[in-house]
Order: sequence, then structure tokens, then C-alpha cells
Amino acid sequence: MVRGEGAYLIDDTGRRYLDCVNNVAHVGHSNPRVVAALSAQATAVNTNARYLHDHLVDYAQALADRLPDPLSVCFFMNSGSEANDLAMRIARTVTGRTEMLTLAGGYHGNSQADIDVSPYKYAGPGGGGRPAHVLEAPMPDPYRGRHRGATPESGRAYAADLEALVHEPAAFISEALMSCAGQIEPPPAFLEHAFAAVRRAGGLCISDEVQIGFGRVGDAFWGFETQGVVPDLVTLGKPIGNGHPMAAVITTPEIAAAFANGMEYMSTFGGNPVSCAVGLAVLREIDDRELQRNARETGRHLLAGLRELAATSPLVGDCRGRGLFLGIELVRDRKTREPAPAEAAYIVERVRSRRVLLSTDGPDHNVIKIKPPLVFTRAHADELLDRLAQALAELAA
Repeated sequence: MVRGEGAYLIDDTGRRYLDCVNNVAHVGHSNPRVVAALSAQATAVNTNARYLHDHLVDYAQALADRLPDPLSVCFFMNSGSEANDLAMRIARTVTGRTEMLTLAGGYHGNSQADIDVSPYKYAGPGGGGRPAHVLEAPMPDPYRGRHRGATPESGRAYAADLEALVHEPAAFISEALMSCAGQIEPPPAFLEHAFAAVRRAGGLCISDEVQIGFGRVGDAFWGFETQGVVPDLVTLGKPIGNGHPMAAVITTPEIAAAFANGMEYMSTFGGNPVSCAVGLAVLREIDDRELQRNARETGRHLLAGLRELAATSPLVGDCRGRGLFLGIELVRDRKTREPAPAEAAYIVERVRSRRVLLSTDGPDHNVIKIKPPLVFTRAHADELLDRLAQALAELAA
């Protein structure tokens, strides 16, 4: 790939591929407004956050304005991995504890501290297993998990499973919709009751919005809002800079003050003027082009189309998600729900040959994930549905 434009990637021969899986180019590949903001600020000045700059203050305020009270203090860095690492460091400092609570199938980054709370990594190939200071609660999967159905009852049941593990947590880290776990949307009431259990035990709640934030879920700007909760710390990355290396942790004044114990937090490049100019441009694009609304409406159209495909293909066990964060789980038998990873891989390769890009995820690699740029339209969705229908028909033949 040598070029990008909107929802498309273009290879070295000029062939255009519909990008249905890139949740980094949030407002479109090579977005003109973002590129112009980056270029203009780089031409003026770029230095670290040791020096005052209006963009830093303006961007922190813009993020705080989009978050519920009392989330208002921003720390800036360069990647979602760094953000989650810092959020856990803050939680350990504030609580004086080391115990971390995570969800099976979760993924939170590539530092050692992140891998320690990422079953997707530590339980996978090359992983060293769950560290002693980490507790792993069951994945709140309404389709395949121990409590079936997307109901408040199953949400409370999964939260009860988590509460049974809680001892003396520093924090519970989770995504409101789980990405690497297979595009899992927990049942209603899960985070409400899980957060309450963690807080009763004296721990903090970290919402990892690195893959799902900034309007992707359509019904809300942040994933945690779909569960009706307010976290103690929020971590941001990936779409925050449309591909520019940028990330943030946002917390409350009380927690920030308790973290300020004399060990200064400093990120050389975090919050630099160019990064903040880019972040502001991304937010303006989301607002001016109504991309959250587009994610909601296009996502509903696409999900309805996927469910129509499921009605004619026994390979499709479940279609799920919100906005432009969707998953298709393939199974060899709908009753036993035996995973179909080879079939999922086949479909991804067949649609790629027809210039549509997808990928697989989940513990069994049988979930086709759909996370395109938010400039993805109904016409793009129809193109994707057509390619999927062709690939499923080939498998059935």
C-alpha cells in the first residue's frame, strides 16, 4: 500500500481496496483537514510539552468537554499502550495496591504492564501465562459465554462472577465493547455492577477506549456510555490522531492530585503542538461531518444486511456490535457453536481478492471484524455485503 484516500487504500499498481478494518484512520485516510493542520503547525513550531502552547490547553479542554464530570485532567503520550500503562501506574500509586482485574480475551497494549493484563497475549502463543498479581474474570460474551443472551440478568451474572474474584484491587481495566476478544458487546448492566463491585473493594475503574472511542459505536461518543457508567480513568489512542502517534489518559482532579506524589510524569513528545493540532482537527472533522451519526446510521444498515446474509448461510452463527464496530462469528454447527476459523480465513482472503480488506479475531480466530474509517458510507457497506455474499456462496457450493 502506497496511498490512502477516504475509505480506500491504494497499492503500488494503483488498485483501490475498500478498507473495512482500519480503525486508526478514523476520519479517513489522508484526511485533508488533518494533513493541513499537521503541516501548518510543523511549519510554525514543534517542541515538547515543557513549553506552554495554546494547542495543548485547547485540546485538553476539547477532550474534557466531551467527557462526563468529573473527568477533566489530561495526560498526553504517544500510543494507547503507553496510555494504559500510565493509567495502571496511576491506579497503583493512588490505591497503594498492585492487584489488577481484567477480562478473559482482553487486550490492552504491548508494554510488559499491558501484556500482564492482556489474556489475549499472555494466554496465547509465546505467552507466559497469567501473572500472580492479575485476576481474570470470564469474558462477558452473550453468544458463547456461560451466561447466554444480551439481557440485564446475564450482565448481572457476569458481574457476579467478577465480584467473586475481587480481593484488594488497584484497578479493573476493560473495554466497554471488546475488540480482540471478537467484537464482543457485554450484556446490559455488566459494567454498572462490575464497577460497583470494584469500587466497593477500594479499586479504580479504567475504561480502555483505544479502539472504540470517538463516536465509532454510533449511539455514543464513548463506548462506556453504552453501559451507563462513568470510569475513574479513560485511555485514548489509535483514532485520536487519525494515524498520527498520539494518546491520552483522562482522570478526575482528585485522582490526579493523589498521583502527584513527587515522581514527575513527563512524556517528551506527548502533547506536542503538532499532535494537539492534529487532535483538534480530528475532533472538528467528527463534528462538522457528523461522523458519529454516520457511524450509527451506516452501522445499522450494515448490521441489518449482515443478518440477512446470516438467514441464508448456516455458517454465520452471530452478527453483533454497534455503529461501525461489528463482528460476524462463523460456526460449523449452530447448535454446538463449533468455531469455523478456516472458513473465516477463507472468506477474508476471497474478499481481499475482490479488493475489500477484512480480518479475523477472537480466541478461536473465527470472528470477522468490521471496523472501517467513519467516512464509510451505505454504498461502501453494500459493496462489502456483496463481496461477503459471494464468498459465502462459494463456501456453500
